[in-house]
Amino acid sequence: MKKVFIDGSEGTTGLRIFERFQVRDDIEILKIDSDKRKDPDEIRKFINASDITFLCLPDSAAIEAVELCDNPDTVIIDASTAHRTEPGWAYGFPELSEEHRNAIANGKRIAVPGCYASGFIGLAYPLVKGGIMQADYPVSIFAVSGYSGGGKKLIASYEEEGRDAKYDSARMYGWGQTHKHLKEMKAVTGLDREPLFCPMTTNYHSGMIVQLPLYTDLLVKKKTPEEIRDYLADYYKNEKFIKVLPFGADVEAGGAMYSDACAGWDGMEILVTGNEQRIVVASRFDNLGKGASGAAIQCMNIVMGCDEAKGLHL
Repeated sequence: MKKVFIDGSEGTTGLRIFERFQVRDDIEILKIDSDKRKDPDEIRKFINASDITFLCLPDSAAIEAVELCDNPDTVIIDASTAHRTEPGWAYGFPELSEEHRNAIANGKRIAVPGCYASGFIGLAYPLVKGGIMQADYPVSIFAVSGYSGGGKKLIASYEEEGRDAKYDSARMYGWGQTHKHLKEMKAVTGLDREPLFCPMTTNYHSGMIVQLPLYTDLLVKKKTPEEIRDYLADYYKNEKFIKVLPFGADVEAGGAMYSDACAGWDGMEILVTGNEQRIVVASRFDNLGKGASGAAIQCMNIVMGCDEAKGLHL
């Protein structure tokens, strides 16, 4: 039985991880007293007593928590942005390649991807690796998420009684092109430039869609939408967490895809649509599932050598 500590267990991601653990009989959760959850000495004790520690913290606090770890056998799984592009940290998206999966299985420091980043990288990484989309392609991303992706403060703003009426409409943000996920979007995929990124949250709790639009005449390998769909289906054919939808799934759905359709599910759907001139590749998943806590638990399962989907909803 593995001893697990969640530093930041009262946050959105930490709470979802804790909920997933309620059906597990192979871990022991180390619980810190609530009045000591910000005490560095107490946190140090719990981190070093654990086999696996989850960090569900702001970046600065996550960096400080890592410095408290003296136990060389403790595995740290960090859900913050702090370490996603740092040397020595495995990037927690095992489906990208066997190298990624092996780095997670054998590593002591694992960085869980950001939610928007997961949706984009799951699309772009295979296209770049397969030589379909070149590293200097002028990438743009349009994405929509449930408000839970903004953390406890934004959740409270949406759910408070008598809330401001502005929260009834789409909340478009990130105008300055400084979103914290951009760094990993570029680094993990090997792009020459950070993408143009247009995110938004709307009035529902969880679930998201990330869109990557492509001009076929700008791709290094000219492909039809059907060919790109088949390439991605083959790339992820053995992955239980990623489902590439049949070509025409958007038409079958009546021409509209709903961004909360995967809420509560820990996998990711990929859709390819468009025509011979313009293609849209999109991912749909739960921003708190494959985009956060679900991905963190999947990484833990890989470290433990058990079924990757254990305790998750697929």
